[in-house]
Amino acid sequence: MRLAKSSAVVSGLLDTLPSGSRFLIIRLRSLGDCVLTTPAIHLLKQARPDLKVGVVVEDRFRGIYEGNPEIDELMEPSISRVASFRARLCLNLHGGSRSTVLTAFSRASVRAGFGHYRNQWMYNVRIPRAQEVLAVNCTVHTAEHAASAMFFLGVPTTDIPRAQLFATPAPNSLPYAVIHPMAATPEKTWPASRFLSVAAHLQSACGLEPVFIAGPGEDVSAFAAHRCVHGATLAEVKSLLAGASMFVGNDSGPAHMAAAFGLPVVVLFGNSDPVVWAPWKTASEKLVGRDSIQDISTDQAIQALERLRVST
Repeated sequence: MRLAKSSAVVSGLLDTLPSGSRFLIIRLRSLGDCVLTTPAIHLLKQARPDLKVGVVVEDRFRGIYEGNPEIDELMEPSISRVASFRARLCLNLHGGSRSTVLTAFSRASVRAGFGHYRNQWMYNVRIPRAQEVLAVNCTVHTAEHAASAMFFLGVPTTDIPRAQLFATPAPNSLPYAVIHPMAATPEKTWPASRFLSVAAHLQSACGLEPVFIAGPGEDVSAFAAHRCVHGATLAEVKSLLAGASMFVGNDSGPAHMAAAFGLPVVVLFGNSDPVVWAPWKTASEKLVGRDSIQDISTDQAIQALERLRVST
């Protein structure tokens, strides 16, 4: 595992915070980014369990952090709410214009953000590129990027853990696999007919009931012959994944949620970078088409499932 070099760290900054100080993290969206921020939060709380940690997140992604005992307060991205938290240190992990305004109105004496963010005047601690903190010259994973900020602020160098989500498994009479056939763009979406072939294999060869999940407004009619969980809350999706045996899906937020629960995961990649967005710290198979996601065959997906079954 790539580890931060002590020479890259802001010397003693974390140690200068008085006991019980408030540490504000701004991570407005999106689903995968929110999930992959939780290892960084865990590293922070391991180093300084006395800190009061607040997370600013849009309401639609709040469920990712709900139930996490290492987060003391979840708050909507409003100026009044952020100001009332009275942070000693504000870490902006989002970087957009809205998060910059929220950083300013946090009134924190220490305002940290990555050096590539706009409006650098806002930050009195500028975090170098993750590659510099981690002392590597290659693409880094999203979880590593978030964790590098904590290393730079003074969290002791250590292995970056799996993401953490908290949920009670949903009751189910039969073992099941969760399939997420949706994605944000057509370039990231594998054909529905191939997902149906994978579902048939899961049922006949693996003894797993296929359960399809989709968000509000997404068309699940192609999968109507199977159980579909459509438009569920993040809390419900977390419970469903917590009790599953396996996950198959396009590269999207639910894949990172599944990895956080330690499920064996098969992810099909379109135009996103599998190094940056690979399932983090779980048994997984990453399938990438030569030119597009359409190049990934059903046989390739089934073979990936079988390899996971053997390895796990």
